[in-house]
Amino acid sequence: MPESEQDMKPWEDPIVAEVRSAREALLAASAYDLEELCRRLRQEQHAGGRTVVTLPPRPSEGKEAAA
Repeated sequence: MPESEQDMKPWEDPIVAEVRSAREALLAASAYDLEELCRRLRQEQHAGGRTVVTLPPRPSEGKEAAA
């Protein structure tokens, strides 16, 4: 029995579609400039008033520390 085009269309997750739409809007607002996007996100983060915690990098496993 031949499948209809609707049966062949891949299922779309509405949450994934929403996240992709939000990502596109953020990038478009920054003219697709990654540095500008990061600057804007840091500015929003600072304006949010919450404490930002930055942890030191974890030591890599399997590598000896420099002597």
